[in-house]
Amino acid sequence: MHAFASLLAELARSLTWDQGSEMGRHDEFTRATNIPVYFFDPASPWQRGSNENTNGLLRQYFPKGTDLSLYSTEALAYIAAELNGRPRKVLGWQTPEELFAQPLATIE
Repeated sequence: MHAFASLLAELARSLTWDQGSEMGRHDEFTRATNIPVYFFDPASPWQRGSNENTNGLLRQYFPKGTDLSLYSTEALAYIAAELNGRPRKVLGWQTPEELFAQPLATIE
């Protein structure tokens, strides 16, 4: 939840999560952040193409079923930075980091 604390309210309007059991405490997240959480329909991977793609990218670092609590915050931040700095075809070969910075430049 602390990762959302520094996010501008204009960019934190809602969050859409997968149906995994790890999302069972979504109500606590919403209470702590005032960000509503929505869920994809079960067995509908076409509704979450970016999520499925990102899961595939994460598998390059972690095998399915890996307990991420065994990793340090720094190690997870490093991997997040690598993925956010990776150009994506769907983004016109921009990185997620570059694309995310564009609205920030106009808000700040």
